[in-house]
Amino acid sequence: MSDYRINTKCVQGGYTPGNGEPRQIPIVQSTTFKYATSEDMGKLFDLEASGYFYTRLQNPTNDMVAAKIRDMEGGTAAMLTSSGQAANFYAVFNIANCGDHVVASSTIYGGTYNLFHVTMRKMGIDFTFVSPDCTEGELNAAFRPNTKAVFGETIANPALTVLDIEKFAKAAHDHGVPLIIDNTFATPVNCRPFEWGCDIVTHSTTKYMDGHGAGVGGCIVDSGRFDWMAHKEKFPGLCTPDDSYHGITYAEKFGQSGAFITKATAQLMRDFGSIQSPQNAFLLNLGLESLHVRMPRHCENALAVAKFLKNHPKISFVTYPGLEGDKYYELAQKYMPNGTCGVVSFGFRGGRAAAETFMRHLKLAAIETHVADARTCTLHPASATHRQMNDEELAAAGITPDLVRFSCGIEDAADLIADIEQALAQV
Repeated sequence: MSDYRINTKCVQGGYTPGNGEPRQIPIVQSTTFKYATSEDMGKLFDLEASGYFYTRLQNPTNDMVAAKIRDMEGGTAAMLTSSGQAANFYAVFNIANCGDHVVASSTIYGGTYNLFHVTMRKMGIDFTFVSPDCTEGELNAAFRPNTKAVFGETIANPALTVLDIEKFAKAAHDHGVPLIIDNTFATPVNCRPFEWGCDIVTHSTTKYMDGHGAGVGGCIVDSGRFDWMAHKEKFPGLCTPDDSYHGITYAEKFGQSGAFITKATAQLMRDFGSIQSPQNAFLLNLGLESLHVRMPRHCENALAVAKFLKNHPKISFVTYPGLEGDKYYELAQKYMPNGTCGVVSFGFRGGRAAAETFMRHLKLAAIETHVADARTCTLHPASATHRQMNDEELAAAGITPDLVRFSCGIEDAADLIADIEQALAQV
């Protein structure tokens, strides 16, 4: 599918049925797979043959959907996970272990921040959080001899900062480590980070990719461009024999194009088992087939909402990278000229109390933890996804106590604005 455009990849990538085979990808709802001999199965355990033996590691339905996302991002290998959190954890833990260090953008999603700042620190991995607006000098100063990766989000949730991908990629590569980017909000329809120097992409497929709130999931895609063996002293897990898997050296056996995902599957998925269910993968594929049609409408609605709010007397600020005059407008035009996302963040002159009043009076927009859905939903992050953060941490993440995240669906923009207007009248 590499010769086709993104719209065609959304619809037909990952699976080409043969004569008489199902037109839609089949759901292989089975935990196990039968083989004629132990020798046949042994080849799978030795990674000498391709195939399936237990869905905790891999499943045909999952692999077909992962292949579609791989094609959409322009990568060489991909895997599905049970959630976006699992994808981010695997992507980092695949190369950073106890005693290692990672540089990350400070404005990443609150759940990811907590994963890094609290849980993975308990595992002995340290993180330095830098502003996405930092200078090159400040960014380079964050690296240490034991730094193993740089992590950021194309568009941060919910701060809506836009990552300068080329700046972060250059710093990562100058220090011999890969850049990992969570591309959930932009999706490959609006941004393909590999084209700007990123090495590994993650997604919460729960969001725009599924698009209908039907199934939780995640994905990791490898660009196949990072030369692990050129920095083998930094990445022994990929560049030295894995004693837990028959002494395989992943970077030698599978090369740049397959080493990262093979290790994450054979080692991390084997041990943690955060597999996406085949049923959820099937639902995800249905969402992917319309992603290229939905994303322009999400962006169109968000821009209309942002323009309405921009000069409203009760609104203190509006953040939307697709809005001319926004702090990140120019970066968004560089990396996402065809649109950014459907999420608008804004605050209230009346502070947190005004935000809470506004939320109570919305009728069409539903208050949900969810975001990036066909149906409009909204959230007050300081009360929900980021409530574990203190005021200083909230500020570093680009969040104020009065900030509301408004995720525009694909309804009529006039109805969304009318709902906002009537709720504002109660503030």
